[in-house]
Amino acid sequence: MLAYCDYIADRIFRALSLDVRENKIYTKIATVGSVKMDLHPVEGYFMSTKKTLEVIDNNGKKYKVTVEEI
Repeated sequence: MLAYCDYIADRIFRALSLDVRENKIYTKIATVGSVKMDLHPVEGYFMSTKKTLEVIDNNGKKYKVTVEEI
Protein backbone atom coordinates (compact mmCIF):
# COMPACT_ATOMS: atom_id res chain seq x y z
CA MET A 1 0.00 0.00 0.00
CA LEU A 2 1.33 3.43 -0.91
CA ALA A 3 2.19 6.06 1.70
CA TYR A 4 1.57 9.71 0.90
CA CYS A 5 3.88 11.37 3.46
CA ASP A 6 5.73 13.28 0.71
CA TYR A 7 2.51 14.61 -0.78
CA ILE A 8 0.97 15.59 2.56
CA ALA A 9 4.15 17.27 3.82
CA ASP A 10 4.47 19.18 0.54
CA ARG A 11 0.85 20.38 0.75
CA ILE A 12 1.42 21.61 4.33
CA PHE A 13 4.64 23.36 3.27
CA ARG A 14 3.00 25.05 0.28
CA ALA A 15 -0.08 26.16 2.24
CA LEU A 16 1.95 27.67 5.09
CA SER A 17 4.48 29.26 2.72
CA LEU A 18 1.72 30.81 0.61
CA ASP A 19 0.10 32.19 3.75
CA VAL A 20 3.38 33.81 4.79
CA ARG A 21 4.03 35.29 1.32
CA GLU A 22 0.53 36.63 0.67
CA ASN A 23 -0.62 37.65 4.15
CA LYS A 24 2.50 39.06 5.80
CA ILE A 25 0.49 41.53 7.87
CA TYR A 26 -2.11 39.09 9.16
CA THR A 27 -0.31 35.76 9.48
CA LYS A 28 0.99 34.43 12.79
CA ILE A 29 3.77 32.50 11.02
CA ALA A 30 7.14 34.13 10.34
CA THR A 31 9.00 31.34 8.50
CA VAL A 32 8.47 27.85 7.18
CA GLY A 33 11.49 25.59 6.79
CA SER A 34 11.96 23.05 4.03
CA VAL A 35 10.67 19.50 4.29
CA LYS A 36 13.27 17.16 5.79
CA MET A 37 13.43 13.43 5.10
CA ASP A 38 14.09 10.79 7.77
CA LEU A 39 17.66 9.81 6.89
CA HIS A 40 20.32 7.96 8.86
CA PRO A 41 22.29 10.62 10.78
CA VAL A 42 25.73 9.31 9.80
CA GLU A 43 25.43 7.41 6.53
CA GLY A 44 22.46 9.29 5.08
CA TYR A 45 20.41 6.34 3.88
CA PHE A 46 16.60 6.30 3.87
CA MET A 47 15.14 5.29 7.27
CA SER A 48 11.37 5.82 6.88
CA THR A 49 8.75 7.79 4.97
CA LYS A 50 8.47 10.28 7.86
CA LYS A 51 8.81 13.95 6.89
CA THR A 52 9.31 16.98 9.17
CA LEU A 53 9.37 20.72 8.75
CA GLU A 54 10.13 23.55 11.14
CA VAL A 55 7.77 26.49 11.51
CA ILE A 56 8.57 29.67 13.44
CA ASP A 57 5.83 32.01 14.63
CA ASN A 58 6.03 35.80 14.86
CA ASN A 59 7.17 35.55 18.50
CA GLY A 60 10.15 33.36 17.59
CA LYS A 61 8.68 30.13 19.00
CA LYS A 62 9.62 27.05 16.96
CA TYR A 63 7.34 24.16 16.03
CA LYS A 64 8.11 20.83 14.42
CA VAL A 65 5.41 19.54 12.08
CA THR A 66 5.71 15.79 11.48
CA VAL A 67 3.97 13.67 8.86
CA GLU A 68 4.36 9.98 9.59
CA GLU A 69 2.40 6.96 8.47
CA ILE A 70 0.85 4.94 11.30
